[in-house]
Formats: sequence, C-alpha cells, structure tokens
Amino acid sequence: MIVAVSDEEPRVLVREPDGALPAGPFDPEVDRTLEVGLRRWVVEQTQLRLGHVEQLYTFGDRDRDPRRPGGPPMLSIAYLAFVRESTPAGQAHWRSWYDYFPWEDWRGERPAVVDAAILPAVDAWVAAASGEERRARERRARRCTGTRRVAWNSELVLDRYELLWELGLVAESRSPLPATLGEAMALDHRRILATAIGRVRGALGYRPVVFELLAPAFTLFRLQRTVEALAGVRQHKGNFRRLVTGAKLVEATGERVAEGAGRPAELYRFRRDVVAERNILGVSISPPSK
Repeated sequence: MIVAVSDEEPRVLVREPDGALPAGPFDPEVDRTLEVGLRRWVVEQTQLRLGHVEQLYTFGDRDRDPRRPGGPPMLSIAYLAFVRESTPAGQAHWRSWYDYFPWEDWRGERPAVVDAAILPAVDAWVAAASGEERRARERRARRCTGTRRVAWNSELVLDRYELLWELGLVAESRSPLPATLGEAMALDHRRILATAIGRVRGALGYRPVVFELLAPAFTLFRLQRTVEALAGVRQHKGNFRRLVTGAKLVEATGERVAEGAGRPAELYRFRRDVVAERNILGVSISPPSK
C-alpha cells in the first residue's frame, strides 16, 4: 500500500475502476527477494519509485476471493510505503483513505455517520444478546466505539472495520442492507487498508514516519497538518509546536517562506541525528473529541 499526503488529505494509490490496491505476483526466477519484486512491479504499474518500504501483514484467510469459493487459499504479503505525491501512470489514482473510512476522520466535527448509523447498529447488536455473550459484546463495542467515559481510540481502525463487517454495515460483508458505509474496495483490500491506517497511526507516536511524506524543508504548520491528516484528529497548535521543538525532532533552516497572508513562516527540517540519540522519535497524538 502506497501512502502520500497532499492538500491535507491522506491518500492511497488504488487501481480503477475496481478500487484495488496495486498488486503483483512474486517471481523467484526474476526477483531475488519479495521487496525487489515489489519495487519492480510498482514501477511497471505506476512509474513510481519507492523509498522506504516495510512489511505490513500476511493475509491468507479462506475465501478471500469470492469469485473462487472453495478454491485454493490466496496468500498476499502486504507492504507499506510512503512517498511524496506525484502523478502515477496507468490505471492507478490517488484517493483519500477517508473515502473508504469516513467514520475515521475527526478533524472537523464528530463524523455524522457515527451517531446516524454506527452507534444505533452497535447498540442493537449488543441488545440482541444476553448473559455472558451480551457482556462480551458490550466490551467489544466499548473498545471499538468508545463511550461517554471511554474515548474513541483512533488506532483501532481494523477492529472497528471488522465489527462493521460483522454487523453488515460495509459492502464487503455482502449484507442485504440497502445502504453501506464508505466506498467498497476490491476483495478484502479495505481490510488491508484498515490494517495499514492503524499501523501508521500507531507509528506516529514512536517513529518519524511523517517526515517521509514531507519535502526536505517544511513549516511547522505543514508538519502539523500532515500529522492531523494521518491521525484524523486536530492538534492544539501551541502544544504541538512545543512538543516537536522541545523533543528536538526538527531544526530551523534559517529560511522563511510566504504561507498565507501573515508574515513569512520559518522553514524546518527533520534532524536525522535524532535517530541515533534515542528510541522514541514520534509525535504524541491527542484523542478525538467525544
């Protein structure tokens, strides 16, 4: 899965018209390793050259491909890559990942779909059980969607998606419900995307992944907006800047750039030396408002 951030939107590269993530087979006679094969067919399909990539997860559940019921299992090894957005070739296009997960974007008001569709369905699902099963459902619902006392955990993207799948609220569950939430993707690719979003959000707190999505020089405003796009949560401007500068994650370049109608903003760059200084290199993220 290839991720970029532009115009304050986290974007993922998908193939149209089926909404599939770029994918290709591993040919051991051509490519020495899985990663070499990945880089080769990404260039062939999109003309994009990847920088840092990391293995995300291995997906091998039975009947992943509904077109081949009862057929041999389909094994996919997913990778996660970060790039600065550029125009891809072929049928690949950038799409906001919130097109597929509108309930995960808390940067503005509380997403309307949470109260209009998700919570009523979850409450009905809990009420339909009794005894220990009901208590188990209550614990799962509280973990995935929060309560008045428990905040919505923005990292539990996969847990929420799997609950919505079980409740028939997403198209991939092949539910008879007339309306489903978010845009569908091919096969189980929305589950793969949910896994990746959760990984990215978790990594923000302890790894400098956000800097791979920025130009070499950036303003603190651009850095904050990029973090917010990935996390789906607005951050307090003063607290964010004190955290980033106090942790010495960035250093001033001595240059300024016009950004809006105010005075030119100072440019910063990521301090590469910080990698050798300590293990925790991320940016703490405030939870969404209830």
